[in-house]
Amino acid sequence: MIENLNNMDFINLKFDEIKNKIKCIEKNYFDIKAQINIEEIIQLLNKDHRKNVQKLSISLQNFIEKTNKEIERVNNMYSFDKGFISNGYISGTDEVGRGPLAGPIVGASVVLNLNEANSKDIILGIKDSKKLSAKLREELSSIIKAKSISYKIVEINNTIIDEKGISWCNNEVLKQSTLNLDIQPNLVLSDGYAIRNINIKNEYVIKGDSKSASIACASIIAKVYRDNIMDNYAKTYPCYGFEKNAGYGTAEHIEALKKFGPCKIHRMSFLKNIL
Repeated sequence: MIENLNNMDFINLKFDEIKNKIKCIEKNYFDIKAQINIEEIIQLLNKDHRKNVQKLSISLQNFIEKTNKEIERVNNMYSFDKGFISNGYISGTDEVGRGPLAGPIVGASVVLNLNEANSKDIILGIKDSKKLSAKLREELSSIIKAKSISYKIVEINNTIIDEKGISWCNNEVLKQSTLNLDIQPNLVLSDGYAIRNINIKNEYVIKGDSKSASIACASIIAKVYRDNIMDNYAKTYPCYGFEKNAGYGTAEHIEALKKFGPCKIHRMSFLKNIL
C-alpha cells in the first residue's frame, strides 16, 4: 500500500486509491515516516485539480501536526519520570474511587520501560484518566498492560473502608500495588500525596497524572478496572445507576438511596449525612 508514495504519478490515482494510501500512512506513521517524504505527498495532493483530493492533503497535514504535538507532549511525560533517577526502575501509582458512596477503592502501580522509550514505543494518549472517554481508556489500558514491564492492581472493598477509614485504605492500595509489583522499583512516584510506611523511596507529584507517564498509566488501568467492577455491580443492583455514576453521589444515586435504602456494596460510613 505504501509503495510509490513519492512518485509524481501519485496524483493520477483515483480518489479512493489516494484515500486508502493516506489511511495507510496514518496507520503506519511510526514505521514509514523515515522512509517516505510525507511533505512532498502533501504538496502533490494540494496541487491536484480535484477539490476532494486537496481536502485530503489538509487532512493529512492536520494529522501530522496533531501527532507530532502529541508525541512531544507524551515524550515530556516520559522525560519527567526519567529526571528522578539515573538507573534502576521507577513505578507510578494512583488510585480511583476515594469519594464514591459505594464500591471499592482501587490502586494501581505501573513500571514503564523508560530507558528504551522512543516515539514508536511511547504510549500516546495517556493523561488523567478522567479526561479520556471510556472507549479510549479501555484501549489504552490494554496497551499499557502489554507495553509495561510490570503492573499491579489492588482493590479494597466497602466493608474494609467502613472498618479502617478511607484514608488508610487510600494509602494501602497505593502501598500494596507498589510492593506487589513483579519488579521492585528504586523509586515510586505517587499522585498528590506521599505514601506512608513504604520502604521504597517515594516522590509525590501534584497533578501527577498530567505530568508523569507512569502515574498517568496507573490512573488509567485503575479507572478501567474499577469501572468494570461497577458495571458488573449494576447488573446485581440495577436501581442505583452504578453503570453511569460508578458509585459516586449523583442526584439519581442519592434519590435511589432514599427510596430503596443501601445495598451490600454501599459505604455506610459515607451515608451518615444522607440517610
